[in-house]
Amino acid sequence: MEAIISVKDLKKTYIMGAEKVHALSSVSVDITSNEYVALMGPSGSGKSTLMNLLGCLDTPTDGSYRLNGTDVSSMDDGELAAVRNKEIGFVFQTFNLLPRLSALDNVALPLVYAGMSKAQRQERANDVLEAVGLGDRVHHKPNELSGGQRQRVAIARALVNKPAIILADEPTGNLDTKTSIEIMEIFEKIHQQGNTIILVTHEPDIAEHAHRIIRLRDGLVETDIRNTDVRKASDPEHRYNQK
Repeated sequence: MEAIISVKDLKKTYIMGAEKVHALSSVSVDITSNEYVALMGPSGSGKSTLMNLLGCLDTPTDGSYRLNGTDVSSMDDGELAAVRNKEIGFVFQTFNLLPRLSALDNVALPLVYAGMSKAQRQERANDVLEAVGLGDRVHHKPNELSGGQRQRVAIARALVNKPAIILADEPTGNLDTKTSIEIMEIFEKIHQQGNTIILVTHEPDIAEHAHRIIRLRDGLVETDIRNTDVRKASDPEHRYNQK
């Protein structure tokens, strides 16, 4: 199967005064459509840098990145923004919701940049909020929602443009165990519907939901393994009960 993401010898160097920091030394990874991948690694391993590059939030210093067959490594900021809006849905640990907007308006916001009419935006946003179990909270603002509900709004916003790829950065980092289980069940359903999911986490229990775990260390891929235990990969309660 052709890779939806193909990274070859990807490097990222930051200039910090007189010092060069090699955040990514040389990373080569292929991810095919509908894979469920976890990126892991200690602080400073390069996983956040790799996430930013895969999400078209930054450009590499060297190497190539092909997304859906298109070379995005040398695109400018405007071109990268267009790719992000079309191809990638983001879910962050801190939710990144606008506090003065309702759940419906937060979810509909990416559709403004897609040129969709207000009626179409609200219909689509309402549909995805229903899909994540928040059909009765569409007019609530973030401060009127629990942490788990805010993360569901963030997931709905990530899905609203029907992206091929969902990129989730520590999506359960601010949630309790029960809510984390519920959120990971939503990700499993998203994966079953055909999306490619890339999950950045430092928590082994969360990473085990993925079918492939890539560990980084010192800007390099340390291990890249398949999670072959299907029962554990599909039963979140089983894993949490093993603690």
